[in-house]
Amino acid sequence: MRPRPPTTERTMRRAFYETIARVPYGKVATYGQIATLAGYPGRARQVGFALAGMPEEWDLPWHRIINAQGKISPRISSKFHLLQYELLAGEGVAFAGQRIDLRRFRWQPEEAED
Repeated sequence: MRPRPPTTERTMRRAFYETIARVPYGKVATYGQIATLAGYPGRARQVGFALAGMPEEWDLPWHRIINAQGKISPRISSKFHLLQYELLAGEGVAFAGQRIDLRRFRWQPEEAED
């Protein structure tokens, strides 16, 4: 059986995963931010789908990706959002109620990579 050529969706997911891998310890990024940095602005929902479909054995910092309101998005029929909260708190990311202060904790790659 021949390997399938890369599809646009697989190429897009790969770009998302590569971008997610760059989010440093103690910082967060939004789904929309990951989409834009990966070269697919307006595809925040696809970032969520890519994370949901990510193989378990991959060691990507999935827990550092949050929604545009600075909140952890709850998962349907799982408790991964509770694990995500614990992992972020363990990295020193502070919550005010259910929100993370994006001005303080949002990853700014252009600043870190200068």
